[in-house]
Amino acid sequence: MKTLLKYALTAAPFLYMMLIWILSSNPDDAVIRFPDSYWDRFIKESLHLIEFAILYGLFVLALLANGLLRYSFNFTVALIAIFYGFVDEIHQSFVPYRSATMIDAAKDLIGVTVLFWVVNRTYFRNPDHVVTRCMKRIEGFFN
Repeated sequence: MKTLLKYALTAAPFLYMMLIWILSSNPDDAVIRFPDSYWDRFIKESLHLIEFAILYGLFVLALLANGLLRYSFNFTVALIAIFYGFVDEIHQSFVPYRSATMIDAAKDLIGVTVLFWVVNRTYFRNPDHVVTRCMKRIEGFFN
């Protein structure tokens, strides 16, 4: 069971990248449209802040599950998540009814950067922090 969960956590970021690509290939209202256009736009624009932070977080979980969370790997997966955010914006520029803006790319970057900062300030610098203890528990479960 542990092995299956480990494989699932390792595959999760890549499956999530595929989901992002599929959703970005459709018009922004293909999945859900809120009745009020203001809230529809506000919620969907706000999702940029967390969408790629989730991707980075899934990479961190994959590293934890494999006992590989080191600063260099952590920095690398943060760069991959940011780069994929830029790739997604370029991809959206070719999709009808979608737009690609530097503001959206900046929101993707900010989301990843904030979570990267949290991981670095807790896991690598504060062993007594509750986040660090949870991450160490996950790491210990698999190793």
